[in-house]
Amino acid sequence: MGTTLKSTPATRRGGPIPRGLAHSGPAVLSYGFRPFFLLAAISAFVDMIVWIGALSGAWDIGGKAGPVAWHAHEMLFGYGAAALCGFVLTAVPNWTGRLPVSGRPLLALVALWLAGRLAMAVPALVGELPSAIIDALFLPALAVIVGREVIAGHNWQNLRVLVAIAILGLLNAAFQAATLWGWDPGAIVRMTVGVYVLLIGQVGGRIIPSFTRNYLSRQGAARLPSPAGRFDQTVLAVTLLAAIAWTLAPQGLATTLLAAAAALAQAVRLARWQPLAALHEPLLAVLHIGFAFIALGWAAVALASRGLMPAASALHVLTLGGVGLMTMGVMARATRGHTGHPLKATKLTVAAYACLVGATLLRPAAEMLPGANSLLLTLAGAAWIIGFGLFLAEYAPMLLRPAIAAKAGRPAARVSSRP
Repeated sequence: MGTTLKSTPATRRGGPIPRGLAHSGPAVLSYGFRPFFLLAAISAFVDMIVWIGALSGAWDIGGKAGPVAWHAHEMLFGYGAAALCGFVLTAVPNWTGRLPVSGRPLLALVALWLAGRLAMAVPALVGELPSAIIDALFLPALAVIVGREVIAGHNWQNLRVLVAIAILGLLNAAFQAATLWGWDPGAIVRMTVGVYVLLIGQVGGRIIPSFTRNYLSRQGAARLPSPAGRFDQTVLAVTLLAAIAWTLAPQGLATTLLAAAAALAQAVRLARWQPLAALHEPLLAVLHIGFAFIALGWAAVALASRGLMPAASALHVLTLGGVGLMTMGVMARATRGHTGHPLKATKLTVAAYACLVGATLLRPAAEMLPGANSLLLTLAGAAWIIGFGLFLAEYAPMLLRPAIAAKAGRPAARVSSRP
């Protein structure tokens, strides 16, 4: 038991909203990052075990959609959606100056996400169509919550995050429709990955140079990250065009040119943040490395569009290295900061990061080395499982227990607006 959230009425046209700090209740429901970072890590760990078992023929999963579609869906709309939800629900109160969504409303959102995971794993329990509907409800519900908070707080600059959540909700519904009607969901998967990459470009463009600047300033460094400006917006625009081209024509010349341009632009953008100077601090270095995989991923997409690299390999550079490593890095840093633990990576954390880097290097190689495909897939899956197993061993207790400051009877530090 620990400090959680209390219903604090907010007088508005729409009626009171149960939010705020409470004096009792489970700590895990006190802030959005706690349940959703925990669920994201658990799903990453369990789903990969289930996926490997399904590949080996040990069991069936995913119903009519099949194990391949189930795996793609759960990585993007299970793990990815949980990690995104945890980040956004933690950042929104500081964007808007309002109290966090918590307690029963947060529990209801958790229950909706869990219902979607069960429905997708065993759709025969309620039927294929009801299962699809259940799963498709989570992201719209998150969009409504975030939209209400952003609008009430007049925080218009972060409406783009709300738009991204809404688009992901539409893409999830499209994925469900495609699998129900027997269509190829490949374009939907590519667009979904593109949206996550754009979100990482937007959010990473805030937090990585900010954290790096703070770190290097404490070190007395003369060269600091370049401030955000028009160049960053241009990079995001090029990346958006690359994502659209990749979605619509993955083998097209436009995809080759735009993906190559996005790779170069993202690499230059990262270089402006002084990544080499940050490599001595693992909690910071992992964010730079994860962002580097975004640039490498677009280069891989350009190569794949010309038949110089398997399409699945390019996809996994973006998903495992870009999305996977970045989300683990943000979850680790935010958890330590919000629970009162030192912002210092332990050996366990560094080992978890190393496992994900290993998985990112092994998984794309599986298609490029057909003779070792099964071995490389197994090793990549094992590295992912071990990485998130280590993450859970260290961070699950932090997410479940009250913050250190709360235990000591002191007020917790204000959460950064950029976790």
